[in-house]
Amino acid sequence: MFTSEMAVRSHYRPICRHMLKGGMELLNRKKRFAERRMLEEGITFTLYRTNEPDPLERTIPFDIIPRVIAGEEWSLLEKGIKQRIKALNRFVHDIYHEQRIIRDRIVPRRLVMANRYYRHEMMGIDVPGGAYITTAGIDLVRDRDGRFYVLEDNLRTPSGFSYLFKSRSIMKELYPDLIHGCEVRDVEPSLNEFLSTLRSLTPGHKSDPTIALLTPGEYNSAFYEHAFLAQQMGIHLVEGRDLVYRDHKIYMRQLGGLKQVDVLYRRVDDDYLDPLAFLPESVLGVAGIMNAYRAGNISIVNAPGTGVADDKAVYAYVPDMIRYYLGEEPMIPNVPTYILSREEDRKYVLDNLPRMVVKETSLSGGYGMLIGPAADPGELRAFVERIRQEPERYIAQPVIRLSRAPVLIDGKLSPRHIDLRAFALLGANDRIHVIPGGLTRVALKEGSLVVNSSQGGGCKDTWVLRRGADTAEVPMA
Repeated sequence: MFTSEMAVRSHYRPICRHMLKGGMELLNRKKRFAERRMLEEGITFTLYRTNEPDPLERTIPFDIIPRVIAGEEWSLLEKGIKQRIKALNRFVHDIYHEQRIIRDRIVPRRLVMANRYYRHEMMGIDVPGGAYITTAGIDLVRDRDGRFYVLEDNLRTPSGFSYLFKSRSIMKELYPDLIHGCEVRDVEPSLNEFLSTLRSLTPGHKSDPTIALLTPGEYNSAFYEHAFLAQQMGIHLVEGRDLVYRDHKIYMRQLGGLKQVDVLYRRVDDDYLDPLAFLPESVLGVAGIMNAYRAGNISIVNAPGTGVADDKAVYAYVPDMIRYYLGEEPMIPNVPTYILSREEDRKYVLDNLPRMVVKETSLSGGYGMLIGPAADPGELRAFVERIRQEPERYIAQPVIRLSRAPVLIDGKLSPRHIDLRAFALLGANDRIHVIPGGLTRVALKEGSLVVNSSQGGGCKDTWVLRRGADTAEVPMA
């Protein structure tokens, strides 16, 4: 919102003026209203804490000061996200078909074939509409110089859609005139785009397909989101026990009998999807669904095996994928990344560990991380040992001092680090829709760089302005 000289950036000017004119008392009253609405609607996320036996279900912390992105800037981000998704989708198709990118030594074979998310069962399968990565959450960070970078690609079962839509709903109640006056791009049409994207992947191009969302159940940390999306899109919410496999097709049990499911938006990880193909002890999925999938009678969103492209070591090669498949330069750069299975990279990282962020390649949600500047000597020593024992499990990145935004905490505005999870939807024939704005995630602890909801982070609404913004800065009185 502010420059280093405490001048209000031009695209924030009307928002800042409007929000501050009522004083802190009014802002805090609005904050209490937002918290009450979150509680009333049950907008929750479950925290699984390391030192606590019982999980904590809580309303996700929501900040009422929006993050604002100027129209021209968003247009460039949108193009960069579409470019990235297109290349990643071609990569997933390639590794389950010709494997050209491996033969041409752009991506190391071991990085793919030894990846825990690589699924041999997907070899040779032509997925409906050619869309492997139908839902994607691309995490973007901005450094202190204003440059955007891609931090992570979330391509298996990315979460956060519901918080984006509900954040906007609450902000419309708090600031209806301001949102209209600032010409903020609406996110509601993206729910229709979501449904249209799912429909486009129907096998056989049925005119009236049956679409269902597969949830692990009410005890899953993101169950609120599953129920919200199913209700908003008018699709069926099902658990594995509601589905049955017959004659190479998947049916849903109903009072009137069985009904064939054409598209399944699954929020269940690969391992639990089909006990006949993956984990035999799973009770969350559907026995036989991979047979129905291979027969071309159901579309699974996202496709099994997309987790290879989600891997944090594979992430380092995405700029090369863009050049290889699209013949273009990446529009949004990666954060510089060190592959610790490389001796040279490993030596450099171990010599500079207090200045690095180390991540376990197969984990997400802020788990398995070391943030060097915040680590004590014991944590640093433990990670040195882990890296030396299994270097292929880790990557490292220099610490990016994420940009900050004002957050209303303890009755006053305080700066906190933020990132942006941008959501993209890929349908048949490479049709990509990027939801305008995405979800801004907030590290609520002062100085913290960890924004993940699973680690106690919060969120705020993201406003993309239809019009551009001039470059003039307006000093605060």
